[in-house]
Amino acid sequence: MNKPRFSLRTKLILTFLVVIVIGGLLTLFVGFRLIRNTLVSQAQAKVKHDLASAWMVFNGKLHEIQTVISLTAKRESLWDAIQNNRHDTLLRYLGRVRAESGLDILTLTDSRGRVISRTRNPGVQGDDQGSDEIVGQAIERGVVAAPQILVREELLKEGQDLADQASMEFVPTPKAAPRAENRETSGLVLKAAARVLDENQRLLGVLYGGVLLNRNYEIVDQIKGTVFKDEKYKGRETGTATIFQNDFRISTNVVNERGERAIGTLVSREVRQAVLEEGKPWIDRAFVVNDIYITAYEPIHNINGRIIGILYVGMLEKPYFDTADRVMLTFIGIAVLCIVFLLAILNFSTIRIIRPLEKMVTATKEIAAGDLSHRVEIESRDELGTLAESFNQMISQLKKANEELVMWAKTLEKKVQERTQELKDIQDHLLQAEKLASLGKLAAGIAHEINNPLGGVLIYAHLILEDLQEGSPHYRNLGKIVKETERCRNIVKGLLEFARPKEPEMILTDVNEVLETSVSLLERQALFQNITIKKVYAPHLARIVADGAQLQQVFMNIILNGAEAMEGNGLLTLKTYLDEPGGYLAVEISDTGRGIGDEDIKRLFEPFFTTKEAGKGTGLGLAISYGIIQKHSGSIDVESRVGEGTLFRIKLPLKREAAHD
Repeated sequence: MNKPRFSLRTKLILTFLVVIVIGGLLTLFVGFRLIRNTLVSQAQAKVKHDLASAWMVFNGKLHEIQTVISLTAKRESLWDAIQNNRHDTLLRYLGRVRAESGLDILTLTDSRGRVISRTRNPGVQGDDQGSDEIVGQAIERGVVAAPQILVREELLKEGQDLADQASMEFVPTPKAAPRAENRETSGLVLKAAARVLDENQRLLGVLYGGVLLNRNYEIVDQIKGTVFKDEKYKGRETGTATIFQNDFRISTNVVNERGERAIGTLVSREVRQAVLEEGKPWIDRAFVVNDIYITAYEPIHNINGRIIGILYVGMLEKPYFDTADRVMLTFIGIAVLCIVFLLAILNFSTIRIIRPLEKMVTATKEIAAGDLSHRVEIESRDELGTLAESFNQMISQLKKANEELVMWAKTLEKKVQERTQELKDIQDHLLQAEKLASLGKLAAGIAHEINNPLGGVLIYAHLILEDLQEGSPHYRNLGKIVKETERCRNIVKGLLEFARPKEPEMILTDVNEVLETSVSLLERQALFQNITIKKVYAPHLARIVADGAQLQQVFMNIILNGAEAMEGNGLLTLKTYLDEPGGYLAVEISDTGRGIGDEDIKRLFEPFFTTKEAGKGTGLGLAISYGIIQKHSGSIDVESRVGEGTLFRIKLPLKREAAHD
């Protein structure tokens, strides 16, 4: 025997090692994905909350501007200066308010919307601001405030410096949607306007003001300080905030590769699609300038609900992923230590397992050499000890097995003889079947040959009988000839039915109905006057596919035989039932007649065999019935005791659909 390439011990260690490694790798992979997804989900929940805080800062600044404008518009000194056309006073007062409140724009119009005092650029007056969306709604509603985009022409009216502050070139940005132009000259402002009314609530004018957000970092830095506490990770800001005018950054603390604020860079294509075009919030991982952040974007709407920009907050993704990597490295280290520890345990365990097996291998070699007295020493009470004990019991059973083999050899010849006898019986049965087939052919031929002559004899006998008087000496003898001729004709008819059975017409048939019809045709005969008929029909019996006329012939034959066996006095029981697990419908017809002996039961369905007196039966009825039931793929069983009665049990297969109508 060749020595195996790997020992059993090596195979066990390698198998367990493969299982441990594969299981460990799968666990690490699933754990890594789970940890990362969990951390990202937590970060997204946090950044969503941070965005809500950013909106508070953003809207707080807008409300602050609205408050300044509203309070200033209510000053009586302002009403007085307007009514008395003191433009120098207006300019000085409003200029002081603009400087103290940090507004970039503070302008006053008359009641028609024409500018009468522009604090930042006093030389430009008289232009019409009545068509401005915020000024127009302030005239109607009193005080309004909203973000607004001012085109360069409007910014130039407020001052060249504001127009220059708003103007900026677009910076090429990875993953951003391409733009045809390369510069933006308009600006995004937080703007508020309020009506100026005198003591009689008469409109004197509109005061409006605002702050230009382009290159203004007050709001974004306040968001970063309030929400992210100016935290840093490896020298980089972990939290950032940005205000977009449309899709480009006008105010941000996101820095580029040079460490400068990334003014003029564009938002990514997918964020632009979701926020600016579809008007949906965006909370997901996104590429921002040059790194990936966990971000939250929401659109900024003007006073008419049109999207004019985006408010953004984001947290650097790297701290979260680095945390996940550190956790996974810790898990990997623990897993490696566990594998080493498990291998040490496995090495010790395999030694304890293999050593008893080696002893058993030695024992099998001794036994193979013929030493049936060899036994394996039992060292433990575990499965290996049980195996050794079973092995020793197996050796003991080998001796018994040899003795049993000798006994089997002695009885084998007897069993062969019995099987030979069974085969002989089967052969005899086949020969009998061939004989019956030959007999059927012969009977058909004989019936065909004698049927016509027999019919002629019967006809002429009837004619002669009609011509004779009942008192004639030949009348009685001729009557016997007619009777016996009719009996011969019935025998010939039975021969033809046996030899050439009619193919059944298979249709859906109610067996209860067929059985009841059979009884109704017979029970009025004189033979049935003193016979009690008991009917035990199964209710709602399923219909089967069968030839009702042929089944009626079978039932009537068996019922009539039962009545004759009881000699017109006894109990005839008709029973039907369904055996769905067995797959058949059963009909039982039993009588309390004289019964049938065991020897006669074996021949009961043979042609021309009858237990009736001579001249009272042809011996073909049950043979024909047997053939009909076989055509229906069924069976007939007979149970009988001499002196007690007979039971015929007919089983028909459950077929509920006909193949052809």
